[in-house]
Amino acid sequence: MEAATTEPVYRPATPEVGARRAQLAPAVNEAFENFSRAVFAEGALPEKTKQLIAVAVAHVTQCPYCIQGHTRLAQRKGNGPEEIMEAIWVAAEMRAGGAYAHSALALQAMGETAPR
Repeated sequence: MEAATTEPVYRPATPEVGARRAQLAPAVNEAFENFSRAVFAEGALPEKTKQLIAVAVAHVTQCPYCIQGHTRLAQRKGNGPEEIMEAIWVAAEMRAGGAYAHSALALQAMGETAPR
């Protein structure tokens, strides 16, 4: 029997990884960074709110790097643990709601769209 691996599924994000990504596609990398700065800049929504939205979306997209990074940024922008957790619960409800709503497609496929 083989020993269980302790290798993490997601390796830590490092400056070296970022540098290599930029080296391999510098124009696209720069465009993405500019886009990101523009999206998270103060605008109609304050940065605090944008980071809270990012935490929720990161949980729906299930990106561990985004979850960690945007949770820290949300805290730095003034969001407390309760606000962050509530945003995560909103994301969870929306994800579950999508499955619930899409059950209409299964009901239709089974010919069960109207009560008998």
